[in-house]
Amino acid sequence: MCAPEHRPYLLIAAILASALGFIDGSIVAIALPAMRMSLGATLIEAQWISNAYMLSLSALILVGGAAGDRFGLARVLGSGITLFVLASMACAFAPNASFLIVARAVQGLGAAFMVPGSLALISRAYPKGERGKAIGIWAASAAVTSALGPIIGGVALTVGDHDVWRWIFAVNFPLGLLALYFLFSKVVQDHSQPERGIDVIGGVTAVLGLGLIAWALTGAEHGEAITWQAMMTGVGGLVVLACFVGIQLNSPHPMVPPSLFDSSCFTIANIVSFAIYFSFAAILMYLPMIVIGGWGETELVASAAYAPLSVFIAMLSGFSGRMAERFGHHPLLIAGSLVLATGYAILALVIPTQNFWGAVLPAMCLQGIGMGLLVAPLSMAVMATVAPNSTGTASGVNNAVIRMSSLIAVAIMGSVVAVGYGAADGPASYGEIMQDPGHAAASNAAFVTVAWCAALICALAALLTALSPPKERPSDP
Repeated sequence: MCAPEHRPYLLIAAILASALGFIDGSIVAIALPAMRMSLGATLIEAQWISNAYMLSLSALILVGGAAGDRFGLARVLGSGITLFVLASMACAFAPNASFLIVARAVQGLGAAFMVPGSLALISRAYPKGERGKAIGIWAASAAVTSALGPIIGGVALTVGDHDVWRWIFAVNFPLGLLALYFLFSKVVQDHSQPERGIDVIGGVTAVLGLGLIAWALTGAEHGEAITWQAMMTGVGGLVVLACFVGIQLNSPHPMVPPSLFDSSCFTIANIVSFAIYFSFAAILMYLPMIVIGGWGETELVASAAYAPLSVFIAMLSGFSGRMAERFGHHPLLIAGSLVLATGYAILALVIPTQNFWGAVLPAMCLQGIGMGLLVAPLSMAVMATVAPNSTGTASGVNNAVIRMSSLIAVAIMGSVVAVGYGAADGPASYGEIMQDPGHAAASNAAFVTVAWCAALICALAALLTALSPPKERPSDP
């Protein structure tokens, strides 16, 4: 793909491409209260500032991976970076919430073609003997950017005014240009496979079905009951997803090969993935809103809640991977899920104290420990259920399931906090910046429900894992 001496430049391009997505994903949740004040956005609009990105990314990430094989990895990766950067600049200059939501959807489309290509670029550019070290550098860089992103964003939002959030998107421009330069100036051969097909109809159907369901789940704003219109929208989404399943069963190039789900262990591993990352996304979306909007803490303080996650995941992932190899992934999945459930339950109990450093941060440390125990064994569980020649596809499906869980979590828990806030007679809207005891108390009550839901879901994930016997990986036919 490139000359040996140019491989480090492609590694940098891959790191920059993945960093674009990681930084935006982690900072936006912290910046949402400032975005709402700057743009006058409602709670529903705030949810869709996040979900518009996750919708197009989760529904099309498998199409993006297939497109790299079909049209050439560098070309598709470069196109994804270009679209992501252009959409980021549109986000930076968004005049209102509606414009920002549309720009975020386009940004997610670019990420769908950018994210799967970053790791594939390393795999294709490096020979087998050097590939492991390169992937390790890429993974370490991803962990660093995930940890530093919220902190840097928190500092900027704390010292600046409410429009500083625009720079979160504008910084993608120079990073993207540098990635494009390294990519196209160093690639010599960019092989394509014209015979490979792409399931475009499946991708469009997935976006429409997931979008309708997410829209139905975000129907509450001030605590009102779910309307008939929302219910019918949700039913329409389910019908479209049923059509998606039919398309996958009959497509010669399905996004999600149905044969993978012949394994009950693969199905259960993905259900557990959905549950764990559903809870994870719900907490990380709505905790900064209450800390900043309800308690009056700075964005920098709120960003500290992310620190234990990166620290413990980095510290424990290697250990949990070795333990899973020695004792099997089941014990680690059960232990990690129970630690998460305990952490979320403690979080629900301490939220009314409004003690961030002495109560909330220790509970978030438990979340970090739980995810550190889970991340590697969960990936191993998915890989252990399929034949070696299907691991790439299985990993892509699991990645899509995880991102889909974040989309659904933000949508459904948005209605939960809206209803809870209204039931507690909140004077404004959940997540809105307001120094008022009644606003803080109502916000606390709403978030406590989210935390208890997360604890219950993780406990059920542990129970499901315990009831499903492990299965050895099948051999290739």
